[in-house]
Amino acid sequence: MAGMGKRMRPHTLTVPKPLLPIAGKPTVQRLVEDIAKVCNEKIEEVNFIIGRFGAEAEANLIKVAESIGAKGKISYQDQALGTAHAILCAKESLKGKVIVAFADTLFKADFKLDEGNDGTIWVQKIEDPRMFGVVKVNANNIITDFVEKPEEFVSDLAIIGIYYFRDGEYLNRELQYLLDNNIMEKGEYQLTNALENMKQQGAKFIPGRISEWLDCGNKDSSVFTNQRYLEYIKTEKLVADSAKIIDSVIIPPCYIGEQVELKNAVVGPHVSIGNNSSVHNSVVRNSIIQTNAKLNHALIENSMLGNYSVYQGKAADLSVGDYTVIKG
Repeated sequence: MAGMGKRMRPHTLTVPKPLLPIAGKPTVQRLVEDIAKVCNEKIEEVNFIIGRFGAEAEANLIKVAESIGAKGKISYQDQALGTAHAILCAKESLKGKVIVAFADTLFKADFKLDEGNDGTIWVQKIEDPRMFGVVKVNANNIITDFVEKPEEFVSDLAIIGIYYFRDGEYLNRELQYLLDNNIMEKGEYQLTNALENMKQQGAKFIPGRISEWLDCGNKDSSVFTNQRYLEYIKTEKLVADSAKIIDSVIIPPCYIGEQVELKNAVVGPHVSIGNNSSVHNSVVRNSIIQTNAKLNHALIENSMLGNYSVYQGKAADLSVGDYTVIKG
């Protein structure tokens, strides 16, 4: 998760992309919790491979690991040299059973991890696989080929960015082999090349199927993911006891954080509002409002407002960064 998050600007100018919220929690926390649910045993350690995000962001990431009872660790990728290079930045953690996940994706799955094979590569069928790594499988549901961003159609099973390896040391050696021999594809060290080498040496990988793959790569996809996630967790308590609801209507599912104030407002469905924000004299649908934001006399939909932002005005589809003030 060391990327700059350019597709999520202006929000990532002040907050690293994996710490942006989905249904009231950072994306990376949702991902870690979801992975923990499908594992058959307790996760011992979570190593976050990041850029230079700063002490506050790093402390928040350690808390994410601790929230599932794991030790948190930070590793740095200072050069964007590809997925294989990124994972190898955490080489001291590549021991025993390992799950690798890229932190701009969430998923819905109703299964437990199959540990009977050398590894599991989570995939999803998609219409246009050209921007993704893909896999081909045989009649026994064993992966036969890994292809990185194919120009011509070879498979519609896209790798979603979550992997299980039974032997972390084996993965470590194969990643190091790529770097030692300068084996690059499209200018980067690719994890798919290491997987292909492991497969040729006899490793058996199976595809892990999920029921839904949710992207958090840009504003629109994040708002949609927030909508879907609220549907998943709608039976949970989503409105904080400390929220002040004054002459307002909440159309569920919505997440309403601590000390939020709604006054003469209609909120929902599919709205997340972070702690200490206020919505007055407004209608909000299908949107993410982060912490300490103020919204007044507005009609917004499919929008994302940053921390400490202020919006007062008219109907809009917005992507407003932190500390921004907009008055119509």
